[in-house]
Parts: sequence; structure tokens; C-alpha cells
Amino acid sequence: MTMNPKYTLTDLAQEVGNILQAKGYLLVTAESCTGGLIGAVCTEVAGSSAWFYGGVISYANDAKIQGLAVQAETLSDFGAVSEQTVREMCSGALQLGGDIAVAVCGVAGPAGGSAEKPVGCVYIGWQLRGEPAKVVRHQFPGDRSQVREMTVLAALQGIKTLF
Repeated sequence: MTMNPKYTLTDLAQEVGNILQAKGYLLVTAESCTGGLIGAVCTEVAGSSAWFYGGVISYANDAKIQGLAVQAETLSDFGAVSEQTVREMCSGALQLGGDIAVAVCGVAGPAGGSAEKPVGCVYIGWQLRGEPAKVVRHQFPGDRSQVREMTVLAALQGIKTLF
């Protein structure tokens, strides 16, 4: 995934915001590997309070459990970087508020990867209130910064595909 250098993540967030605002939806985020970058990009847009509810940075497993109601059994059975965890993160984020959730968990690197989930493995989930979550696994190339940026890009682009 590459972007036109003149088209920024903030531009993409503005597009997403325009869509959400037109539908009267609020976005809520649940972020692990991005550490709040999705929320930061969204709040770079002036007037984003009209469509951005807020979010939870749930980097540690306890934060996923306490802040997003991810089940401890899910984390022990499937791991923090898994489809199951990101589904529960979406659901937990919607319990906080908003109408659409985006959740991300992954291995940004440079260490922490495994054969099954190498560095760059990221799960992104999207959920509209009242509907099941949609989850996609990505394998992003690059260093930690690039993996995180591509995660934000894919997370925001995924919101556009829901409508």
C-alpha cells in the first residue's frame, strides 16, 4: 500500500469523516499496535468531534481486558494478535459508544514476531453497531514505523469499504 505523497493520512481521515458525518455515525477506536495513531490522525481533522467519538489504547493484555472487555480466555487461547481478539476489541469499543468501531492488533516489530505471526502481521477489524465484525489479516512489510502507518492507512480505508 503506497500513497500519493501529496495525499496524506489526514486527507484520508477527512474523507472518512465526511462519510461518517453524512451518515450521522460516530467512530470509536480500539488500538493496540498503533498506540493511538488512528485517533491522532482523526483528530488532526478540524471538526472531527462531529464524527469521532474517541478510543482506547489497549497495548497491554490487562488493558484489553479492563478497557475493552476482551476475555482472558481469548487472549490465552488465541493470543493478543488474533482475529478473535480484534473481534472482541471491536465489540468492547462499541460498548463505550459510537456507531462504528475499528480495532487493530499486531506485531509492529522489530522483535516479537513468530513463524505463525511474523513482524508485520496485523489484524484489523471493523464493526457497525448491530452487525458482526469484519476482520482482515495483513502482512505489512517494513520497519515499525512503516507497519504502524500502513495499519492506520488500511484501517481508515476499510471504513470506506463498509458503505
